[in-house]
Formats: sequence, structure tokens, C-alpha cells
Amino acid sequence: MTEEIEKKKDIQANGWSAGDRNGNIPHEKTNERFPDIKPSMQIIWKNVIIMSYIHLFSVYAIVQLRHCFLKTLLFGFITGFFSELGVTAGAHRLWTHRSYKAKLPLRTFLMIINTLALQNSIFDWSRDHRSHHKYSETDADPHNARRGFFFCHIGWLMVRKHPDVIRKGKNIPLNDLLDDPVIAFQRKYFLVLAPLCCFIIPSIIPWYFWGETLWNGYCISVLRYCCVLNITWTVNSFAHLFGDRPYDRTIHPAENYFVSLAAIGEGFHNYHHTFPSDYSTSEYGYRLNPTTAFIDLMAFIGQAYDRKSTTKNAIQSRMKRTGKYSDIKEAGW
Repeated sequence: MTEEIEKKKDIQANGWSAGDRNGNIPHEKTNERFPDIKPSMQIIWKNVIIMSYIHLFSVYAIVQLRHCFLKTLLFGFITGFFSELGVTAGAHRLWTHRSYKAKLPLRTFLMIINTLALQNSIFDWSRDHRSHHKYSETDADPHNARRGFFFCHIGWLMVRKHPDVIRKGKNIPLNDLLDDPVIAFQRKYFLVLAPLCCFIIPSIIPWYFWGETLWNGYCISVLRYCCVLNITWTVNSFAHLFGDRPYDRTIHPAENYFVSLAAIGEGFHNYHHTFPSDYSTSEYGYRLNPTTAFIDLMAFIGQAYDRKSTTKNAIQSRMKRTGKYSDIKEAGW
């Protein structure tokens, strides 16, 4: 009886319900690993060519850095930081998990810098990430880490989705995303906005304002894009395969401080999968977590509100039941 009460407290702390209009979906605790189904590996050659070009050109861009103005390098770093913020504070914590609310000006800004990141539309990103949480590390997970490091890092974008991703993805609540006019605008004009925000405008700004060559501006844009992509992907790969699991040893997502440093706060992944509606994705505040600092700054100026967090009692209770204070062995592969 006591254990059932503790479980209910955990559910209330996490903010998960049976799938409501706010995008809350329960993590499906299941041992179903589809042992008899071989994952479909139909290669999408167009994506292979695009990804190969981005990475090979980025190697050239690194060599080209010595010919760039210092202002251009700084501009590339700043745009890289904000594009990552568009993923972490925007697509992830705001739109996927609804861990806080944002007013229209902030939502518009996050949409713009999310488009700068060019990691599909907010709608597509959030849909896939909700599937990832509900069906984590099953064949219904778009970037199932059980299929290996390369697959969960980048390979999942180069092959057709497993049939279960499509079939079970239909159970994911998406009404809140469809009802958001900011998401609707980005989705409608994405094919125009994406190249403008990610490559064209960032290439023109250094040329127009301080005399950089357009070619160097383009090189920095592609290199920035490649770096941000791989930083985001480390959450799917490194933070699922390497690290400690102090909150829930029955799942594979782990605490990885390298990922937290690179992905501005997204590496506290065992905590995040255990308490997915916590806006900070960590119990440590601003430590290796600039995204949390940004959200708090937005709350200070009145643009963000209703930030969800997990109580210390709920955290300690969960750690005693499934984490490092329990007798449960860590999940194996």
C-alpha cells in the first residue's frame, strides 16, 4: 500500500497524465523489446548525401577559419549558442514537455532561433521526442540506443523509421502543438525560413557589417550548423550509453557531465527521464545548465511562467525506490 502511494506521488511530481492536450504522456515502463522483429534498414540516400556534405565541408571550414575575421568567429559561436538554446529551451523544454509556459514574444523568439538550428520543425522535433520518452529504447523509439552508438547519434536520420515508430507514434497527443499559432507559422513556411535563418542571413551579416567575404560567412554557418547538430545528438547517444544512473537504475539514460557542458544543460539525462516535466532537467540549478538560467531570466522579465519543478522529497523517494539508495541493479543491454 505504501509503495502504491509513493508511485502516485511520483506521477504527480512528474506531471505525467494519461495523455492530455498539454502534451503530457506517460513513460511506458515495459519489457517489450520486439525480440522477433529485425529493425528496418532502408537507407535514405538523400539524407546520407546531405549529412556527408555537411561533415566533409565542415572539415574544410575548419581549415578556412584562419582566413576569417575574429568578429566572424565570435559571431559563429554566438549564433551556435542561440541555435542550441532554440532546441533546449524551445523545442525540448517548452514545446515537447510543457515544463513551463511562455508568452508570445518569447515563443516567437524561440521559434526563430530554433529555425536557426534547423533540426526539423518544432512540430516534428517534439513529436519524435515525445515518442522517444514514451517508448524509450524500444523499436518505437525514433533513435533507439539499443541499435548502437552510430544509429542513435546520426544513423536514425539516414534510414526509414521502424514501422513501430509510425504505428505507435499515432498514440502520441499532439493537439497542443497543432493549436499553437507560432508552431503553425513555422511549419507552414519552414522550407523558406530554414535556409534563410540557418545559412543565408548568417552568411550575409558578417559580409554586410564588417566586410567578411560571403564565402567565409557561409563556411562559418555550415561549421556552426554541424557542431550544433552533433552537440544535440550527444544527448541521444552519449547520455544514453555512458554515465551514472542515480535516480532510476531500471532505465538506460544516464547523467553525463560532458553532454551537459556541451548541450547547455541537457546531459542530466537519468534525472530528465525520471522527472521529465521538470523545467530544469536537473536538481542542481544553474550548474552546467545555461538553459535553466535563460528560462529563469525570461521569468524575471515576465516572459516565462508556471515553471514546473520536482520536490526534494519526491526526488529522495524515487532514489530510494529505484535509484542509488535502492537494491535494484542497473539495467543491462
